[in-house]
Amino acid sequence: MNKNEKFVITINREVGSGGHTVGAKLAAKLGAPYYDKAVIQGLMDKYHLSVEEVERLKGRKQDWWSDFKRVIGIGPGLTGSVVDEPDLFSAGDLFRAEKEILLGIAESESCVIAGRSGFFVFQDHPNHLSIFITAPMEQRIQRLVKKQGLSTEEAKKTIEKLDTARENYVQKYTGTTRYDTRNYDLVISMNGKTEDEIADLILQYIG
Repeated sequence: MNKNEKFVITINREVGSGGHTVGAKLAAKLGAPYYDKAVIQGLMDKYHLSVEEVERLKGRKQDWWSDFKRVIGIGPGLTGSVVDEPDLFSAGDLFRAEKEILLGIAESESCVIAGRSGFFVFQDHPNHLSIFITAPMEQRIQRLVKKQGLSTEEAKKTIEKLDTARENYVQKYTGTTRYDTRNYDLVISMNGKTEDEIADLILQYIG
């Protein structure tokens, strides 16, 4: 990946690995906006961005995403909290609309994107770095216990539930598994490392 040209970095990660935070820190170090799934879903829900509406916006002007951000008043580095998936869309519609929005973002600007299908959406992008971040189960459990105030058992059940849901989603809409390392340029374990250390490691790889 050439950081001196328009780029997109996608970060897929295991729940509780700290990968989301790594992505935010990496984006800040690169001076690029950071987008997560909650933001994209929130935009789709609030502004009724169906597949057809996204395509209409993209057809009006090449740099439609920059115009859209300006109109709705959002700035770089916007992230959001987890939200319920919009009732406006079926799962298939949601995936297709999300894909179109992500492709539009990358056409408009360099960015770091956290999301379960990023590796697939940008597989043909000429300047794309795909990363998967994992961590030992015990570390993942302890992170959720600390961050969300869950019991150890609750954290383990949450991780297992989300792992299954994300894997089913990826398999259904991409025809592959998110655990196939061939989908990534970098696979990184958080074992014993901080988010800053991993962000710096990625920067060293980029050069």
